[in-house]
Amino acid sequence: MTNRLKTFVALIIACLGLTSPFHATAQEQFSRDIEQISFVPKGQWIGGVSVSYSQSDQTNYQFLIFENLSGDTYTFKVSPMLMFAFKDNLAAGGRFAYSRSRTQLNSADVVLASDTEYNVENLYSITHSYTGTGAFRQYLSLGSSTRFGLFNEVQLQIGGGQSKICSGAGDDFTGTYSRNFQLNVGLAPGLIVFLSNYSALEVNVGVLGFNYTNSKLTTDQIYVANMKTSSANFKINLFSITFGVAFYI
Repeated sequence: MTNRLKTFVALIIACLGLTSPFHATAQEQFSRDIEQISFVPKGQWIGGVSVSYSQSDQTNYQFLIFENLSGDTYTFKVSPMLMFAFKDNLAAGGRFAYSRSRTQLNSADVVLASDTEYNVENLYSITHSYTGTGAFRQYLSLGSSTRFGLFNEVQLQIGGGQSKICSGAGDDFTGTYSRNFQLNVGLAPGLIVFLSNYSALEVNVGVLGFNYTNSKLTTDQIYVANMKTSSANFKINLFSITFGVAFYI
């Protein structure tokens, strides 16, 4: 085989991505040169708790289409967290959350137009829920800084709850009691800022997730209904932003 023919065959094989038997080339391993430091060292415990409480009372309050609104409401939530760094910049653990809310509406007028008006009286609602979450975190330092960093958290959340809503009075009294089960799988990246060697401020937001809810509703202790809902989220949810303080020991 002539040199020209050998060269032509080698070029064809190279274009097809095959290794030429006449010309061997060495391949170099590509490296992005991303420097990682021990942002959260192995063996460190991560713990924290968040508590929130809100209450409001309204008397003859007006908001958009609601007029002469009178009632009160409160919401309480507590959520402890505990994780362990089993490897540098890798941690696993979980959190538990319990929330309770109550709303009592004495009266309100719903005004849709000058000649369209509805009145709501004696509306009472109470809800409490509990969730357990298993979480896995990977930390990423910003350059060589040990104060600012990013983390990515994978969450598996299972929970349930009960709720009751009643309206009316006397012969017009009606109410619905419901029990629900929830399953959520999500991805929540976030930002962490160390305030000291042992405490940090964390902010995370849900990006990807799958939600499943199964509810059983009983109305007036007679009518029974079942409802199943599922949804997937593949965008940033601004309503799922979470702020918290964690302690690294």
